[in-house]
Amino acid sequence: MLLSMTGYGKAEAIVGDRKIHVEIKSLNSKNIDITTHIATTYFAKDLEIRGYLTKRLSRGKVDFNLWTESVSGAQAAGINTETVGAYVDQIKSISSQLHIDEPHDWWSVISQLPGITQQAPAEEVSDEEWQQVSDIITQATDRLIDFRKQEGAAVRLKFDTSIDAIAQLLAEVAPYEKARIERIRGEIVAGLKQLDGVDYDHNRLEQEMIYYIEKLDINEEKQRLANHLRYFRQTMDGDPGQGKKLGFISQEMGREINTLGSKSNQADMQNLVVKMKDQLEQIKEQVLNVL
Repeated sequence: MLLSMTGYGKAEAIVGDRKIHVEIKSLNSKNIDITTHIATTYFAKDLEIRGYLTKRLSRGKVDFNLWTESVSGAQAAGINTETVGAYVDQIKSISSQLHIDEPHDWWSVISQLPGITQQAPAEEVSDEEWQQVSDIITQATDRLIDFRKQEGAAVRLKFDTSIDAIAQLLAEVAPYEKARIERIRGEIVAGLKQLDGVDYDHNRLEQEMIYYIEKLDINEEKQRLANHLRYFRQTMDGDPGQGKKLGFISQEMGREINTLGSKSNQADMQNLVVKMKDQLEQIKEQVLNVL
């Protein structure tokens, strides 16, 4: 089964007097890269959340968000009157000393300064409450993984299409292969016949021809490429988390296709190789997003 690294999951539920929202997004990455944005109440659980996501998601650039909203009509945080007054006094004093105008809009200035709101006392999170929040995180993670499965299935279809295309193109090489060898042999013999008055050892020529033609033989490359195509399919059918392995296999496929191109020495075969390379590039692009 293939899993994509692209995914999205969201879950929410009411816990006590708060509504908990959890949203998780993931994109492709070489390793696991987690960014968290956690409501202050649960910020102490950051490491635990990261450990859980690492275990469940394995790889990817993960953006985790946990925020809350009150469902009991609680009052907003109060403004610290003493702090605001102290800021006003300091600004007036500085304006007088430096002979600069006081602000026209005091609130636009003061609201940007730290400490003007009264900090709510730190809340203790009970084990029961955290278990409920953990369940919400699990739900969001499960939904992200389901999303990854759907994306992985779509990628699998693209892989199958490209692998089938390369296999078909490889089969189309055969008719040109024998004709190519005969053509090369004929061109060499014809060239020698044009050399008037030059005598040569026909046995030695035949040996050199055999050696030269063997250098152009592509049977090994064809066999290795066919093996790589088969191994790619087997790997897709295996356990999830094979993205890096598929990447290595696609690199080996590229080496064999490149060698076929360098040995082809025939326009029709080279056209087939170009089409193989096009299909392989599509595979390589998609492999980057496979878990």
